[in-house]
Amino acid sequence: MKLNALLVGLLALLSYTSCQNEKKEVKEETKFLVTSPMKMDTMVTKDYVCQIRAKQHIELRALEKGYLEKIFVDEGEFVKKGQMMFQIMPAMYQAELQKAEAEAQFAEIEYKNTKVLADSNIVSPNELALAKAKLDKAKAELALARVHLSFTQVKAPFDGIMDRFQVRLGSLVDEGELLTTLSDNSQMWVYFNVPEAEYLDYMQHGSKKDMKVNLLMANNQQFTHGGVVETIEADFNNSTGNIAFRATFPNPSKLLRHGETGTIQVPTKLKDALVIPQKATYEVLDKKYVFVVDDKNVISPKMITVGVELPHLYVVTKGLTENDKILLEGLRKVQSGDKIEYEYLKPSTVVSNLGLHAE
Repeated sequence: MKLNALLVGLLALLSYTSCQNEKKEVKEETKFLVTSPMKMDTMVTKDYVCQIRAKQHIELRALEKGYLEKIFVDEGEFVKKGQMMFQIMPAMYQAELQKAEAEAQFAEIEYKNTKVLADSNIVSPNELALAKAKLDKAKAELALARVHLSFTQVKAPFDGIMDRFQVRLGSLVDEGELLTTLSDNSQMWVYFNVPEAEYLDYMQHGSKKDMKVNLLMANNQQFTHGGVVETIEADFNNSTGNIAFRATFPNPSKLLRHGETGTIQVPTKLKDALVIPQKATYEVLDKKYVFVVDDKNVISPKMITVGVELPHLYVVTKGLTENDKILLEGLRKVQSGDKIEYEYLKPSTVVSNLGLHAE
């Protein structure tokens, strides 16, 4: 029995030793891929939530009190400048106009008669001046009556798109009551807030008038036409530390409407950015690391700071240099202090295989 147990133990020991040697040989035969960070010029896109506004968006209000007699347009309709939109019952204002016309005619006749008498020295110059003043007053009241009558006709002040009606046909509207709103959507003003540090970068590295931007609409589709930043507000918002930029977009198809939201995309060129493949990194407690290979082929972890995330790449701002060698694949197969055999791949080859190209 003791002999059998001894034989079994010896066989187990031989088997374990064989497995260990086999694992060691496998590990020694594994060849890893190693590369280096690469400097390249590239474009990055910064996104900003934005609010889309019509270039002109106004409220149309009644200028006179009265019953809404006619509506010549419909909600959502495109109207031309000068087109009739609403008619407030004009009867009272027409009567006032007729009264003012009659008073103006009477004052004019009275003035002419007084002038004849004054020319014959029958009446004094003061009486002629008084008659002239009455005529001027009558003409002014006539002009005012015409204005009041014209206010019963609400016309489009510019080309635009109607919003919903706030009143209905036959309603008694008061002076100043909201009828509808009108938007000129031929061009859209898009507002987005920029942090102070990024504002300084934009202003120091190029004129704001050269800043071309794109618009990502709410359906995640890019708007067909590009925009240009035309103005920047005067003051920063003290509570947020942001300043508002305004970009102008052409809108010939009238796709964009007042009140929409979206995302402004600002392309920015990075010169001599230090990039590494994303797959060469790993995370520990929300911090990113890479394995660096030294001159003796020994690996050690190194924390890095990522400035910008690109498709398949990270722009590294701290922790690496262009001369460092980093482990590209097999990060889970090694530990700090391991000595490895590796094949070195040029950074340009690695980037090319990722489907990205330096600009």
